[in-house]
Amino acid sequence: MRWIVRIGITLILALVVLAAALLMLPGDRLARLAIEQIRKQTGREVTVAGEVKLSFWPVLGVETGPVTVANADWADSAPMLQAQGLAIGVAAPALLGGEVRITRILANEPVLRLETAKGLVNWEFSPSGATSGAAAPSGPSAGGQLVTLDGLELKNARLVYVEEGKTSFDFGGVDLAASWPSADTPLKMQARLTPGTGSISVDLTLADLTAFSNGQVSAMQMTMAAPKTSITFDGRASLDGALAGRATLDTSDSAAMLAAFGQAGITLPRGLGQRAKLDAQITYTADGRLALRELAADLDGNRLNGAADVTVADPPQVTARLTAGALDLTGLGADSSGTGSGGSAPASGWSEAPIDASALALANGTLQLSAASIALPGLNLGQSGLSLSLDNSRAVVEMAPVSLFSGQLTGQLVANNRQGLSVAGDLRAEGIEMREALATLGGIERLSGAASGQLKFLGVGASEAQIMRSLSGEGRLAMGRGTIAGIDLDNLMGRGAKGGGTTVFNSLTASYRMDKGNLFNEDLLMLLDNFKANGTGRVGLGARDIDYLFTPVALRANAGQGLAVPVRIVGPWASPAIRPDLTQVIEKATGLDKEAVEAKAKDELRRKLGEELDTEIAPDQNVEDLIKDRLEQEATKGLLKLLGKN
Repeated sequence: MRWIVRIGITLILALVVLAAALLMLPGDRLARLAIEQIRKQTGREVTVAGEVKLSFWPVLGVETGPVTVANADWADSAPMLQAQGLAIGVAAPALLGGEVRITRILANEPVLRLETAKGLVNWEFSPSGATSGAAAPSGPSAGGQLVTLDGLELKNARLVYVEEGKTSFDFGGVDLAASWPSADTPLKMQARLTPGTGSISVDLTLADLTAFSNGQVSAMQMTMAAPKTSITFDGRASLDGALAGRATLDTSDSAAMLAAFGQAGITLPRGLGQRAKLDAQITYTADGRLALRELAADLDGNRLNGAADVTVADPPQVTARLTAGALDLTGLGADSSGTGSGGSAPASGWSEAPIDASALALANGTLQLSAASIALPGLNLGQSGLSLSLDNSRAVVEMAPVSLFSGQLTGQLVANNRQGLSVAGDLRAEGIEMREALATLGGIERLSGAASGQLKFLGVGASEAQIMRSLSGEGRLAMGRGTIAGIDLDNLMGRGAKGGGTTVFNSLTASYRMDKGNLFNEDLLMLLDNFKANGTGRVGLGARDIDYLFTPVALRANAGQGLAVPVRIVGPWASPAIRPDLTQVIEKATGLDKEAVEAKAKDELRRKLGEELDTEIAPDQNVEDLIKDRLEQEATKGLLKLLGKN
């Protein structure tokens, strides 16, 4: 026990001697010694303004006024480090031996400017006395003497990062603490920063700072916490920014996460990562290339696996190959209120709401996706192989193939927002169920049957309605056995009834063209057991109306010559009027042309009237005016005769 007491007394006496030694040193003398050491270790000019005084807490050393550390000679003229105040701690035993070794630095409201250019970085220091023109030793091992810190603290700091003369980020409100007490211990750093709304905290451990500072690879672990978000990395890193390892991201609110990183106002559609979990083996190179392998993502319940490559640029260049099971992307049609706007168009017409196509400019690259099924707003795809290419606000979707409406669709769709929005397509369909397709796309449910065909189209406009009113293109359609609801040709042709019912046909073919939102067809041919039918007319894609003449022919009637009963379909898609066209029936039955008969009758009437009026009536002459003039003439003659005048 006596030895323990003696040891305690000895330690107390040693601390008294140390304190007395520090108190006897003038503050400016201690500051000059410390600053001289910084100048020697870094090769940078250091200036101190204001009063210099000794301090014992929170550091044992000196406190200064404003401090400036010069930048590298090749970098910007702005200082690498500025601070409103600086506290420097020193190792007391070394100081008593005549040596000054910095153990801790505390900077108040510093501005730290990090720069890179042509492979150089301004945080690599050259000790003073290095041979001019010689390669500067990098890192803290300059001159063979390691600079170690028991603690580094930056309070309310501003961080500026300049890459090749361009500022990559500049934000303040950063608190940072770092510790590297000896060369064989890891560097530990904690930071708290607020580049956006909500703070971000970072905990980082670098296993070998000496190797890292000399350009070698060191093991690194990092944990980052943002609002409702955690990010981890466990791998290796080097001074040039390259790293490789396992990374994870888990966020329950990606909008809050993006806002914390300075990207406020971005809300991803449901299905693309409002809630997200990602895990991948990542490799990032110094030239800004990011490779993701063994990628597993859960985006709002949508699970995807695969690989991706990203080149950090403006905009980013992305290449990805992904596979998925059932994907629910119905949230892509949600409006700002969170309600869905997808599904079939309302009966009143197409939407006039502006289409926001700005997302086409977010990135360039290609995405290949294979999915068991994809649920879109108002549209369900089965097994699908899709390839998306993005280039300067132009997206091209290749389908190879896509299962849709119980059939398959191949070809491409294009959305171009370079100079206003336009959409186009070149599609080929096989086995498409028409009732499903027409009900989903236009609210039409009368036609049923499997169809094949081709479609080319182009539409331009800032809204759904404008695009539909501008549609142009061409296509063809071929169907096997199918039905038309709302009309029974057997009933109509056999008994003349014009009520409802269903027509069953054996085949249907047609070609069409589109212009200014209208579809025109002149060669529809439908074959039934006892009938055939032709069709010609217009379908208003923009106005959502129809004016179509459908002419069924009873093949066995009229002594085998056939009997036609044309049917006109007129009105809005939701409730068109379907009725026999009696004018067409008469013309077909008599073989007379209605217009020709009308013209002949008018000619005969003019002849008869001309005989009565004793004059010749021209075809373009107004009969009413002629009769009026003749009546005036006759009245005048009668009046003169009454007055006894010729």
